[in-house]
Amino acid sequence: MPENTPAARVSVLGLGLMGSALASAFLKAGHEVTVWNRSASKTGPLVAQGAKPAGTATEAVEAGPLVILCLLTNDNVGELLATLPESLAGRTVVNLTNGTPAQARALSEQVTERGGRYVDGGIMAVPQMIAGPHAYVFYSGDEEAYKEHEATLAALGGTRWTGTDPGFAALHDLGLLTGMYGMIIGVVQALALVRTENIRAEEFSGPLVEWIQAMLGIVPGIAQAIDSGEHLTDVSSLAVNQSAFPNFLETFAAQGVSSELFEPFQALLDRSIAEGHAADGLSRLAEMLKAGK
Repeated sequence: MPENTPAARVSVLGLGLMGSALASAFLKAGHEVTVWNRSASKTGPLVAQGAKPAGTATEAVEAGPLVILCLLTNDNVGELLATLPESLAGRTVVNLTNGTPAQARALSEQVTERGGRYVDGGIMAVPQMIAGPHAYVFYSGDEEAYKEHEATLAALGGTRWTGTDPGFAALHDLGLLTGMYGMIIGVVQALALVRTENIRAEEFSGPLVEWIQAMLGIVPGIAQAIDSGEHLTDVSSLAVNQSAFPNFLETFAAQGVSSELFEPFQALLDRSIAEGHAADGLSRLAEMLKAGK
């Protein structure tokens, strides 16, 4: 536990891989931890580490002022909240379940209507990373509650405040994951392509990583263009990309690789040209992805 950080009473509800990692991190930081899980057998390893088992979710919530929820879905969170006492006064509920901004806002209303304070969180780590140097969590919602418990929450990793809108932590979480999945889409497509000629994926991964890392340097420029609304480019226009992109689809077809992951991008490029944005850079596509554009 960081110097001058007093021990706190923390309740962790939901002991899957991530929830168990969270509870373990609080224990290692010297906090008094109460744990609950629908399947009580999962409390065993944490009890062995010093956690107190709760017989019911209500008992866990009543054990301390800081309540951590880490369930499978936010639907599960809503169901759990419905089983808790009518009053959550004196409790801060920190929901670290992966979900959507709209779900976070709805859950915030459920908690605050019952006198509790709500903080939503987006964990940017896998269970094995929790409490390590590269783990951090986005938080949003009740800022006063967040500040009150920030030192305790720091046991999980870095803390990053995103704003008083309860949905902002989920938005930041899903935004980063969107970038990750976009990268994975490109990686698996690239490796599927080279494997059609029996080039070892491991051999190709070196140049692929180098190229992706080099191209990440364009992200700040794209972001600046999106914020400013000025999309002209001296690098590669949408017209150039539209002309070149069929080479990918034709090669995929010729090599026997599905193009289903890439066809939507061709359609978006085609639409961008049809709507008069031929001279713009790729940053223009972010505007076109907005609903109704």
